[in-house]
Amino acid sequence: MVILSKPAIEQFGCIRNKQAATLFPPLIPLVDLSKPDSRQQIIKACEEFGFFKVINHGVPMDFISRLESEATKFFSLPLSEKEKTGQPKPYGYGNKRIGPNGDVGWVEYLLLTTNQDPNLLGTENPESFRIALDNYMAAVKKMACEILEMIADGLKIQPRNVLSKLMMDEQSDSVFRLNHYPPCPEVVQSLNGTSSNVIGFGEHTDPQIISVLRSNNTSGLQISLRDGTWISVPPDQYSFFINVGDSLQVNPEAYIHIPTR
Repeated sequence: MVILSKPAIEQFGCIRNKQAATLFPPLIPLVDLSKPDSRQQIIKACEEFGFFKVINHGVPMDFISRLESEATKFFSLPLSEKEKTGQPKPYGYGNKRIGPNGDVGWVEYLLLTTNQDPNLLGTENPESFRIALDNYMAAVKKMACEILEMIADGLKIQPRNVLSKLMMDEQSDSVFRLNHYPPCPEVVQSLNGTSSNVIGFGEHTDPQIISVLRSNNTSGLQISLRDGTWISVPPDQYSFFINVGDSLQVNPEAYIHIPTR
């Protein structure tokens, strides 16, 4: 989930592209999980695009809005309070420095495991935040498992829960990240005509089987196509986006191979 400050309406989109986005980008594949042909649509989207949007996903909007509210409260706290959740080793609160390679971006985040109680010290109401996290993650896990099982069906992998059980296992290494892109003076300057090298979350691939993404209604997310051009992903606060990760692409049983970033 991505949380952006209202004054930073374009912050998430301030990324310097290696190659300019195409003037007529293809539409992001749309999969309606309530339709009987959703499995075929998912496999097609994975093969041709490596990225797709899902609607009728079954995650209650109440869970989404409640977690977004709690996350906004958390990121509004003083830095000293947020740091009480622990430094990211790898889990906890992080600021600007992303990942073990030391990638630097204009972002702060809270990285959590999906199968352990999080450390929410310093938050205004830890129990309320914990309940919001639990409800949201349980609903998103259910949706992700449904998608993974349809992918397994399409790849003719048996049993069909071979991928989804990796997420539900007690020893699962699945993670949940809340990203916040705060206002940045350099972005304001760039909008006034000066250049800016500010990057929110830099170019990368996801190592997971799949990544489930959601943002509030703010633009900025981009993905790379096979030819190296970048396209913007129109925001949709009511939907989720699924990105095919490296682990699924290198699976010898799989025929999905789309280099998305």
